Amino acid sequence: MSVLFFCWSLAVLLFWIVLCLDFRRGWPRHLVLPDDPPPTAQEGQGRELAVVIPARNEAQTLAQTLPSLLEQSEDYARLVLVDDRSGDGTGALARELMAASSETAEVLDGGEPPPGWSGKTAAAARGGEHILSSPGAGAIGWFLFTDADIRHSPHSIRALRQIALEQSKSLVSVMVRLNTGGWWERLLVPAFVWFFQLLYPFRSVAKDTSPVAAAAGGCLLVSREYLEKIGGLESIGTEVIDDVNLAARVKKAGGSLWLGWSRRMVSVRRTASLRELSAMVTRTAFDQLGYSYLLLILTLLGLFAFFISPPLLCVVALVRDEPPAGLAAAVAMSLQTVKYWPAVRHHGLPPRYALSLPLASCLYLWMTFLSAWNYRWGKGETWRGRTLGAGEH
Repeated sequence: MSVLFFCWSLAVLLFWIVLCLDFRRGWPRHLVLPDDPPPTAQEGQGRELAVVIPARNEAQTLAQTLPSLLEQSEDYARLVLVDDRSGDGTGALARELMAASSETAEVLDGGEPPPGWSGKTAAAARGGEHILSSPGAGAIGWFLFTDADIRHSPHSIRALRQIALEQSKSLVSVMVRLNTGGWWERLLVPAFVWFFQLLYPFRSVAKDTSPVAAAAGGCLLVSREYLEKIGGLESIGTEVIDDVNLAARVKKAGGSLWLGWSRRMVSVRRTASLRELSAMVTRTAFDQLGYSYLLLILTLLGLFAFFISPPLLCVVALVRDEPPAGLAAAVAMSLQTVKYWPAVRHHGLPPRYALSLPLASCLYLWMTFLSAWNYRWGKGETWRGRTLGAGEH
């Protein structure tokens, strides 16, 4: 048993050594949206861009977020907010905000999504179709799809276009800073972002020769050319993970991607309860695994063996008085903490949260299992005020 215990500790240590040496999965500090792009880089480009905002029950956030886009009206030709059958006055509030500050923005009432479609994707597609059917649509070459709960930084649209033009990108997406106001958010949100970067290394996403493709659906700029090449948003209408699948289709069609961070764009949405955060994960986790029970088992085992076990191995080694195994586990835990620290720092959290990855991994293990369990037994999730059943998103 002592030999097996030492081998386990050594295997965990080797895993973290390899992960720390993997340049692709290093924290991509240089992939950051410019804070203040020069106006000359975007001169005359506003006429080519349209903004689409799918919104459902966003009355609590809209007053903080919509003005940040209305203030950039010189950088887009049209802005359409699609009210996805909200029950809290989202549409009325949006019209009030637009009437006070913009003549290029409008609210469009969303309808029932087609069978099997994601409500958000259906609303975004409806907004895009409305813009393309309007006068002057021929000049539109870019679409910015952005969530209603995101507060944009000044000149964010100009910065997105600058990256697209200067780096010849077909799709530019930004992982905004998510809210970490509550304790559960501080525990789980940095881990969510860190695991996303682990699965889809941003450096690999940006390489045309790499098959890795991903995007962050909260802020996504895509060229009309490639949107039409892939068959529009209809091509991802039934996908649970719409942003990643959209990026994959664009890259497969020959497009080039950019995925990075923003220091100043933030989501103002509060998901302070564990139940809300769990719903965010369980609705997509099993889809991420391709609905494969074999991959599910391997994922759960991997989470436990390599992400949860380091502190447990340290304790067991101490109790059993096995210094070699304890040393290997302690070094593995140190490397884990160092590797996780950039995600914690990115969210402005104290250094002690860098030690929280094993606990967060425990919860993500449970949520991943729960995602498969819900799928197996046809249980739905409540998301953004809509109950999702099997096959509905």
